Amino acid sequence: MKRGVKTLCLILIGLLLWQPVAQAGFFSENASAEAISVAKLPLEARDTFRLVKQGGPFPYPRDGIVFSNREHKLPRQQRGYYHEYTVKTPGARNRGARRIVCGVVPECYYSDDHYRTFKRIKE
Repeated sequence: MKRGVKTLCLILIGLLLWQPVAQAGFFSENASAEAISVAKLPLEARDTFRLVKQGGPFPYPRDGIVFSNREHKLPRQQRGYYHEYTVKTPGARNRGARRIVCGVVPECYYSDDHYRTFKRIKE
């Protein structure tokens, strides 16, 4: 086998082995999210977190819907594990960009940039 063909085969094998690991989210930039204490959350996020812990009632109709984690920013879990909740943004005419996403409470994450980054909420 010629050297160039052998090298190409090794590269292709490497890519085939790498792809499932990368898709699984093991190397996502936020899989081990930075932490934030409840006390350091904005007041509105603390209010939302309290509502999540007590099971509602929630002010927005979409609160509690499934968060699919398509970007793999959070640790990989089965579909339906994560749910999202709106954090009120003062002055916003819509739901704004702030959210809390939770798995099994108290596993919750705060995003202030519409899911681009997350911080794990620590009590």
